[in-house]
Amino acid sequence: MREIYGTTRILGLLGDPVEHTGSPAIHNFIAERMGDDIIYVPFHVKSKHLEEAVSGAYALNILGLNVTVPHKVEVMQHVTELDDAALDIGAVNTLVRVRGGFKGYNTDFSGFMRELDSVDIQVNGRDIIVLGAGGAAKAVMYALNKLGARDIYILNRNVEKAEVNFGSLKNVKVLGFSSWKEIPKGKYIGIQCTSVGLAPNEEECVISDDGFFDLIDEAVDLIYKPRETAFMKRVKGHGGRAYNGLRMLMYQAVSSYEFFTGREVPEEIVEELYRELDT
Repeated sequence: MREIYGTTRILGLLGDPVEHTGSPAIHNFIAERMGDDIIYVPFHVKSKHLEEAVSGAYALNILGLNVTVPHKVEVMQHVTELDDAALDIGAVNTLVRVRGGFKGYNTDFSGFMRELDSVDIQVNGRDIIVLGAGGAAKAVMYALNKLGARDIYILNRNVEKAEVNFGSLKNVKVLGFSSWKEIPKGKYIGIQCTSVGLAPNEEECVISDDGFFDLIDEAVDLIYKPRETAFMKRVKGHGGRAYNGLRMLMYQAVSSYEFFTGREVPEEIVEELYRELDT
């Protein structure tokens, strides 16, 4: 059982809802293994109270905060500083205490990059298919371009929304889900960024046509519950490699913790954490 002292620093999560979050388990595990006098707790914050929550957290000497839905965009208005990557992505999930307030970062993109590295998916020079055009896709797209992706095809139910978010990028072509046959034949990395297939709807898949999966030889589904989504099963059934989003979840938390404390989390702790999460 963790002991709380007068010296204990607080980390937390701002979100609505937060009841089912796994962030406390991840951060408290890291803090315990690192020997840090830190405790991480969730804060259920409604949008109308977000500004008060951020300023109140600073007044309470809270060390740092994660931010989850629906606050990742709005919270950008309430930070003292903003990291360049967070500004480019247009979303913040990590608030680090600085003089006079908090600095906003985005570790979703770096968590995704670290997952790709850990499963040996090399993006540089590859063509990519991204399914979905929401907030998760924004972080993924930033990472893919940073890693040197060549052509990226974004498939989304709402083509207009996808065009607004990504249509200005030179290496991007936006299509509806039903227009996947317009993608030239070849082998692509597929990134599934929608919520389709999330538990308890494990058998749902955003595209059901078998021919689509002949295009995919490596894939990541950002969903991590269930461990193997219908999308992943179809990729594997067509001879490809497929991974869920558990490592991305873990690595974005690890990156946040490293921002909060200014210390690198050793790889042996990261791997022990992954084993704990993957049970």
